[in-house]
Amino acid sequence: MEWNDVDLFAPTDEHRLLADTVRAFVAEEVEPQAAAFNRDERFNLALFKRCGELGLLGLTVGERFGGAGMDATAAVIVHEALSTADPAFCLSYLAHSVLFVNNLYHNASDAQRERFLPDAISGARIGGMCMTEPEAGTDVLGMRTTAQRDGDAYIVNGRKTFITNGAVDDTTLGDIFLLYARTGAREISTLVVERATAGFSLGQLWKEKLGMRASMTTELVFDACRVPADQLLGREGESTLHMMRNLELERLTLAAMSLGIAQRCVQVMVDYARQRKAFGVAIAEFGQVQRHIAESYAEYRAARCYVYETARRLDLNRHGNRVDADGCKLFAARVGKEIADRAIQVLGGYGYMGEYVVERLWRDAKLIEIGGGTLEAHQKNMTKDLARNPELILR
Repeated sequence: MEWNDVDLFAPTDEHRLLADTVRAFVAEEVEPQAAAFNRDERFNLALFKRCGELGLLGLTVGERFGGAGMDATAAVIVHEALSTADPAFCLSYLAHSVLFVNNLYHNASDAQRERFLPDAISGARIGGMCMTEPEAGTDVLGMRTTAQRDGDAYIVNGRKTFITNGAVDDTTLGDIFLLYARTGAREISTLVVERATAGFSLGQLWKEKLGMRASMTTELVFDACRVPADQLLGREGESTLHMMRNLELERLTLAAMSLGIAQRCVQVMVDYARQRKAFGVAIAEFGQVQRHIAESYAEYRAARCYVYETARRLDLNRHGNRVDADGCKLFAARVGKEIADRAIQVLGGYGYMGEYVVERLWRDAKLIEIGGGTLEAHQKNMTKDLARNPELILR
């Protein structure tokens, strides 16, 4: 098959089947619950377990360990589709399937994979990643949580904050986490921490967030928390490598979430503009509205091509394309938020109300400019990478 004959957005029959499956799942099960769970600030645990039944929680894990053995394009397909209806639910999905499952799969030993992956892939256990601290976000080396070796265990002390999936309800911790902690002056290591570990507890549960309200965001507390030494991933001091291996897929899937938001907002704008009349004609006849719709569609398509082309070239077994992973998120995050903003403008007062979904999508879109690396961090990374390797510009 010639490259010109390949569908960038679903290049194989397996991708097309996945896309069809997820679209049906979104229409039949994700969309109907989204408004209520966001309004009540509740995580839909039953829906999450359905993702496990559909085989969506281990897309990028090899078949030997119970996954689907698929690629970055498959992950992007799912995150875009879920975010057309419920970006908050998708954020929890990302924290589990990318930040925990994919991260553990690529950095753990076979024994650790066999121990932790089956329940995570089935949905029996909800996972997340603990990196951000009250005084350390983008500045990873500023983290203060420590893990000191004590015989056959590590003693962990510290706090992590803004942790997605830190809880599954108002009082219950998530099940299992990858924790980044200091094991030396400038040495960061990765530990697997389970809910039942003594000294591990739920701190503040963040409520009344601007957006992503159906995704639980919490503080997690480690007070002389004793973690078995065999739950260290790799060797001490390897966390930077672990982060780099996972970073590109994380940023691509966050960018895909913005694509889903943009796609839905364009659809809402077009439908509303065709039906809504002013001065005797559909508002789609007005130049101001046409500009909002046309520019939004073009920007969505441009962002979508960038994200899927980068996903096509991404090798999940190694890192090496940070500039485009950052570039995708930098571009798509702004596109998603700006298109949501235009959608509210086109709908006027109705856009400001919850009935037409765009106000929720507008609130959700903002997080993607902050989480998983701020826009400013992407700008810094990209400039450094391009200055170091200017040949990247002409690839």
